[in-house]
Amino acid sequence: MGYKVETIGLDRSYELRSKYKGLKSYSSKVNISGLCVEFLTEDREHLKMWEDNFYSMSEEIRSHAKIYSIRDPSHEMKVLFEPSTNVAFLYNFDYYGWIKSIALGISGNILEEAHDIYSVHGAVLDIDGKGVTLIAPSKTGKTTQSWGLLRMENAYLVSDDWYFVKLGGGRPIAYGSEKNCYIDADIGDVWEEYKPLVSQVVFDNKGRGIANVRWVTGESSVIPMTKIRCIFLLKRDKDDPVTIRRLSPKEGVDYLLKNDLCNPHQIIWNDHKKKVRTAFFADFLSKCEVYSVNTIKTPQETQELIRNTIIQDL
Repeated sequence: MGYKVETIGLDRSYELRSKYKGLKSYSSKVNISGLCVEFLTEDREHLKMWEDNFYSMSEEIRSHAKIYSIRDPSHEMKVLFEPSTNVAFLYNFDYYGWIKSIALGISGNILEEAHDIYSVHGAVLDIDGKGVTLIAPSKTGKTTQSWGLLRMENAYLVSDDWYFVKLGGGRPIAYGSEKNCYIDADIGDVWEEYKPLVSQVVFDNKGRGIANVRWVTGESSVIPMTKIRCIFLLKRDKDDPVTIRRLSPKEGVDYLLKNDLCNPHQIIWNDHKKKVRTAFFADFLSKCEVYSVNTIKTPQETQELIRNTIIQDL
């Protein structure tokens, strides 16, 4: 994670809220899996991306979480977070991707503690009625491969970056978290079908921007939920010649734990959280078919491996 998170108490939070009450900021409330999350910022570009990224929430709804994005040269880049009120102060963040991930991390913390709904930093699609998810550390091809799968017949996107899971007696149910996707400018270089989409996106200083994939794949190509059947855990290890293999649930959990659950935006990570989240992933993986995919080949070759496995499993 490229930023530090420091937990603060109620007194410090009240002091900071009072200090920034007169800040000349813009604000917007959004709906993240039924929670109202309010964002306050001086950066109009970030506000526009926020509103394009998430589903809107009525301004009359009181917020469950509040995020202040503050420019203050006297501070290093960091997050101050008060967990009982779910208020966060983000100092000197110029990368929108971290802002939206912090919002999702805080939302996940609330849903986990109060509703037994858990966060997964991954992509999830519905392919011919079956849920498929790709979970991976950064820079191993999660977004590239998920957008590749969306080109399949009868494929629908639930989320390309973060989703929430509710466990019950059958297959795990995955719920999307975002209205539109935060994409890399080079996605059209890998899959040509997306070049028309990329040409319409305004990219930020990190080469990323909010895109409505429905422009290319159709209005009904994004759906709110699916039941997960296949889990692909991606890695990129040139010393391992095996490109795909079946894993036991325990092997899958061990891999996730070695990689911080493939989620650098968990906001709070302590012994209690580790116990709760480990138990969740053990249950989650036990209800699905789990595979390890080593993305050392070209994106097209890796895509073929994943597709063939999905077709065989379906």
